[in-house]
Amino acid sequence: MMLTNAASSVAARLAARSSLRPHAWKTTIIIASRGMGMRVREEIEELPPNFSMDAISPPPHGLGDPYPEPDEPMAYRRGPVTSAHAVDVTRGKLSAVDSAAFGPGGSIVHGRYGNVEGSSTVPLEYLALLRPASEGAAALREISEDASSSSSGGGGGGVGGESSSTGTVLVYGASRPAGMAAVQLATAGGHAVVAVVDGGHSGEDEMVDVVKGLTSEPGTAVAEEYALCKANFRDLVSRTVSGEEYTEFDFDVNQYQFLSDFKKNLLDYVEYYPSDLPAAVDAEAMKFVGKEKDRANFKTNMTAYLSQFQRGADPIDPAVLDANFTVDQYCLFKKKFGIQTTAVISGGDDLGTDTNNFAPADIVRKMCYSPEATSGMRDPDAGEHYPFEFSTRAGPPPLAPTLKGGPILGAIVEVTPDLSTACEAVAAAKTLRAKAEALQFLTESQKNAYAAASSVVSIAKKAGAAVRTVGGSLPGLVEIKKPKEEDIRKALSGMEIADDGSSKLNYFIQVYRAGDWPVYEDYAIHRAKEPLSGPRQIVVTK
Repeated sequence: MMLTNAASSVAARLAARSSLRPHAWKTTIIIASRGMGMRVREEIEELPPNFSMDAISPPPHGLGDPYPEPDEPMAYRRGPVTSAHAVDVTRGKLSAVDSAAFGPGGSIVHGRYGNVEGSSTVPLEYLALLRPASEGAAALREISEDASSSSSGGGGGGVGGESSSTGTVLVYGASRPAGMAAVQLATAGGHAVVAVVDGGHSGEDEMVDVVKGLTSEPGTAVAEEYALCKANFRDLVSRTVSGEEYTEFDFDVNQYQFLSDFKKNLLDYVEYYPSDLPAAVDAEAMKFVGKEKDRANFKTNMTAYLSQFQRGADPIDPAVLDANFTVDQYCLFKKKFGIQTTAVISGGDDLGTDTNNFAPADIVRKMCYSPEATSGMRDPDAGEHYPFEFSTRAGPPPLAPTLKGGPILGAIVEVTPDLSTACEAVAAAKTLRAKAEALQFLTESQKNAYAAASSVVSIAKKAGAAVRTVGGSLPGLVEIKKPKEEDIRKALSGMEIADDGSSKLNYFIQVYRAGDWPVYEDYAIHRAKEPLSGPRQIVVTK
């Protein structure tokens, strides 16, 4: 056995002790060699000269400062956001007035309205859209004041929630900033809103559904294409204003009408599918139409083929049917038919029904000549009850009263580029022929915008309600005045985020951080100037 130097020294020491412990040498050598063979030699690294127990910080347990992040030279540190700007599409640059910035002492300064107080819970990006939000609030206030002072009433009561009376507000351009604000503020005031999403965003089905979700029953939102059909849009507004009209359902009379219709259909069925045919098929299918050489075997082949289907019905005496097949018998038959239908769908084995040989006409014929017992049929608690099954013995449940939006208070039209171009072209024409020619040479999107907005305006004017435009002016319509302080307050109040994270006024904002990456400013302006820029408001932060 070959041993290392360390092993040899151990063996020598053990041999020296062998005189004291006879016969221990052999055993000890085996143990020593086995232990040396199993030992793993590890290299221990020396500790750094400045190492101490405080060199590694303990994990945080919710107390004290967190770990300081290592200073990575390649890591990018985002700068703090100090201002937010909307995009001025007309001038092709960021707006200096539709902007909000942090002032001294933590105050917020708006480029158009100055110091904005009470906006601590409003995101800075929302404040960049304070002007269109205030215009929506101003439009609601003006049509409310006009409705209150008008001799026709127009619904009376304030749109902003000052009055308990409610009404219906029509909005065109509901996905635009001012239109969206008008929809949400009117809904928050307890009013029904019929909103129209203009052609720039009506192709976004999800956006139309979102705007519809911003309204409350009986209000709704539709795409611009729906408003092109003036009759359909007029009926929609009428149903919103007045609610659904349901006539009284006289069930005591109609239950006999149901039975009479069933008997007539049954007799027609028996006549059309008599029992002398091999199957309940159309008699025209039994006529021979083909080559003469096949005539001899046609009847036999057809009979064999059609024998697998349900046979026709035996004749039924109309007098016996009318005398014995009563409303209660009809109710029993409907129950059997319902069980059969369930059996066909589910397999029928557990219902004990012959799904292959169920002949409704034969069952009715047997019930006519041998009426079944109907004791307890008039007792609503007798037998099984199926709440969603039509019954000839009990009328339908009463319909819930429909919500009514109330009279039309007014209409708000947000000026879109297509609508502005179309209205100016039509207004420049002096004669009716010239107006028709001007419309003819417009693009399809401009025509649709003009027609849809006309539907909204005509319904409001017919109801004697006021019409206001926001975001610009249109020939023949009244533009809102400069928003008042109360309008700005209402817009800010709607933008405030509550403790549960909700707010009355919300926007779909796409933010570009030009403070960190300056090239984003030009890119945001480019995206905002696209023909179909999408249903969102672009805001640039610096």
